[in-house]
Amino acid sequence: MKPILQNLVEMTGHRDHLRLEVSVLSTLQKLSSIIEVRALELFTEGGVPHVRPRTWVDNGQLVSTDSEAAADPRREPLDQYPALRDCVDNRGERALASPRRGRHVLWLPVWMHDKVSTCLEITQSRPFSAHKLDVLMGVFQVYQNYQSLLDYSERDALTGLFNRKTFDEQFSRYTMSGLASRSGAVTESFAAEETAVASDNEPVQQWLAVVDIDHFKQVNDRFGHLYGDEVLILIANILRSSFRSHDRIFRFGGEEFVVLLRSTTLSTAHKVFNRFRLAVQEYHFPQVGQVTVSLGFVSTTHGSPVEILGQADQALYYAKEHGRNQVCFYDDLVASGHLATKVANDDVELF
Repeated sequence: MKPILQNLVEMTGHRDHLRLEVSVLSTLQKLSSIIEVRALELFTEGGVPHVRPRTWVDNGQLVSTDSEAAADPRREPLDQYPALRDCVDNRGERALASPRRGRHVLWLPVWMHDKVSTCLEITQSRPFSAHKLDVLMGVFQVYQNYQSLLDYSERDALTGLFNRKTFDEQFSRYTMSGLASRSGAVTESFAAEETAVASDNEPVQQWLAVVDIDHFKQVNDRFGHLYGDEVLILIANILRSSFRSHDRIFRFGGEEFVVLLRSTTLSTAHKVFNRFRLAVQEYHFPQVGQVTVSLGFVSTTHGSPVEILGQADQALYYAKEHGRNQVCFYDDLVASGHLATKVANDDVELF
């Protein structure tokens, strides 16, 4: 038991979800009779549940990929894993596959916020004994509890969205890791009529948008902060339903939100952001009535996080100063002469 305890100490020293995931798989891999350990990602593509390996062993080394789930060639429909599918459907804590070619597989779904997006898969050469299952479940429960603690520290308490302090890490991971401008990438789609195929003229890129609720101070002044908080919660819900699972949404504080929109074309980005804006406009907020939002966005292809965020902010404030309830693209505003390009030097902006 001493090596397991040492690994648990190491595992709980991490402050990052992926490093924690790699650490727990490393711990499990060292147990006797284990042939293979993997972390699987569960996601929906075109309304169909899918699964794909995210972290696994390659030549004795644990490796992890952050490539997009829906673009991963290793993805498979969840129906090909009937025991796991039934476990998820019935909110179970574990599932065992029927033995096949001397391989016995155990799945441990990670439940967070009443859903599963990750599952640990453990394969060994002989049946799982009751003692072995107890040991595996103990390690897994420590892992799951610590994942929950990390998730809680990364989330805004009111809306449940990612908070401001997680933005830099997420921005780096999801927009600066070589995913930009991948022509022809197949992603988890928006509505069918909005899914554009990249061409030489319109490449797939990553986008950052800053969202601000129009006249939010008037909502608080007129109806009180309780209704103001309700508006923030409802806006957060509309944001979740307007974007895909591999996009990232943050509450920056107050009435401001940031969206990292991954791997889509400029025309689709325009449509998706405007669809969200219209969804807010058409929603009836209790007591408050109608609420609108303004949005500025920019490509993340060039520049540091500070520069890119600043450009999206410029586009946002242009939208707010010229009528509100609209979506503005930074490059269009610069090209039309409505905004001047800022030149950055060592994170100090020069005008």
